[in-house]
Amino acid sequence: MLRSCVLACGLLLALSTRATPALPAAEQRAMAAIHAGTAQDIALLQRLVEQNSGTFNHAGVQAVAGLLRPQFEALGFAVEWKPMAQTGRAGHLIARHPGNGKGKRILLIGHLDTVFEPDNPYTGFRREGNRASGPGVGDDKGGVVVMLAALRGLHSAGTLPDADIEVVLTGDEEDVGQPVAVARADLIQAGKRADVALDFENLSHQNGREMGAIARRSSNEWTLEVHGETGHSAGIFSPAMGDGAAFELARILAAFRTELPEPNLTFNVGLLGSGEQAAFATGNTRIDASGKDNIVPGIALARGDFRTLTPEQTKRVADKMRAIVASGHLPRTTATIRIEEHYPAMAPTAGNRALLAQLNAVNHDLGWPALAEADPLSRGAGDIAFVAADVDGLVGMGISGGDAHAAGESVDLDSIPRQATRAALLMLRLAQMPR
Repeated sequence: MLRSCVLACGLLLALSTRATPALPAAEQRAMAAIHAGTAQDIALLQRLVEQNSGTFNHAGVQAVAGLLRPQFEALGFAVEWKPMAQTGRAGHLIARHPGNGKGKRILLIGHLDTVFEPDNPYTGFRREGNRASGPGVGDDKGGVVVMLAALRGLHSAGTLPDADIEVVLTGDEEDVGQPVAVARADLIQAGKRADVALDFENLSHQNGREMGAIARRSSNEWTLEVHGETGHSAGIFSPAMGDGAAFELARILAAFRTELPEPNLTFNVGLLGSGEQAAFATGNTRIDASGKDNIVPGIALARGDFRTLTPEQTKRVADKMRAIVASGHLPRTTATIRIEEHYPAMAPTAGNRALLAQLNAVNHDLGWPALAEADPLSRGAGDIAFVAADVDGLVGMGISGGDAHAAGESVDLDSIPRQATRAALLMLRLAQMPR
């Protein structure tokens, strides 16, 4: 599969480097500038990857912003660093470029942070031919490089001055700060100002084919706390002792498994425990519990997530979970559930499909295959979902890569000019369309 992808990518690259008579002169100039700058794009990608920017490495996130700031300023953007200490995160880089006030207002979304913290053993930037690997090389440092390459193409073509573009690069996409309303206030407001949003995370693939993504599922966390009587196990199931917290927790989780399933929904139990005493440790990534086999557990805890495709589905599933927890308690037990909606859903709307059709018009004019709609279950949650209620959008405008979030995360370097060309021509055309 990798060999066939490399051959296909090489063919697309060869096609893209030729002059395309069907393209207007400005688009050909943009395309030429993008390809001429590929070496500098790869050099920038290496510098970004070699600077650790795990979400909790605030200094590292800000250092990556410092590397990117002059890149945007050189293209005429006004750049602002927005600290986010109140959310427990580093901050966001926001760049604005006013246009002529006539064309579509375009929001570009990416992020500065990665899942790789400074103590992660996966470090460095390695290149073998047209492949490069390293922490965050695709998610999302390669995406930001593609974004800049596309903007450079517009600048060289002389079309950037007319384009109204705002860029929001968040510093906490991998683990959003709290409260979310504060952490994403700038992005949400940018979405309300925009007509179109383009997300520069990794290009989608299915069965070896490049795909267009018009949806992302939500990410929601739930925490379940169950209490019951505790005492000697000889008394379990008696009127005085009841069934204990562990059995009540098991009842609830079994009901989730049988009553919740529906299309486009996934739900998971990530952590659970019970005992005479039990409590979540700091960060909610472990449970400290104590008990004995002959003591009925007085408390049981569980945490997990669920992911949905639409806001309506999110509400429906959350309501079902609350109803299951609230009813049918086993004797002498109680239970409560807390649900936190961290990332909203980006539903597959008609507006998003129309935007994909515009991107496919670009592909057609370049002589490239059209991008079919990707299965939304193939992508996780992301920042574009925060603006999905206000603006049409596309996901996966960034670099082509694989193994995100894992040692061995890698990208196809040939996809930088290919993806930047797609993005630049789409933005150029959008900027020429009346609002």
